[in-house]
Amino acid sequence: MLFSLPKEVRDGLESARVSDLVRKSRLRIVADGRAYPVIRISDDGFSLSPDAPHLRGLVDLYEGARAVAQCLIIASSEDRGEMRYEFKRRTEVADRPPLDFERDETAPVALLSRRPEAAP
Repeated sequence: MLFSLPKEVRDGLESARVSDLVRKSRLRIVADGRAYPVIRISDDGFSLSPDAPHLRGLVDLYEGARAVAQCLIIASSEDRGEMRYEFKRRTEVADRPPLDFERDETAPVALLSRRPEAAP
């Protein structure tokens, strides 16, 4: 049996679905000092709740308190109560500065010096 729900009920169900996704997400975007929870993320972009402003430019992607990436984004489309953004550039955050040389895999990690003999 097929039936149609009233528009208010459909809107309420969609709003509940989006708020549940926002509540469960640990990812967030920080732009201009404000944080917005990420609903869904993929290799080419992410989506936010529709009440987020239309962002464009450089933003930071966080998972909890840990910085994950710095992204250049543009607003793409709005679909099913989610505002979709695409990555123009996504640079992963490293925990150490980049090396300017190739590190040999067989090189020793540290050097141990000999301990001087104790004098009698």
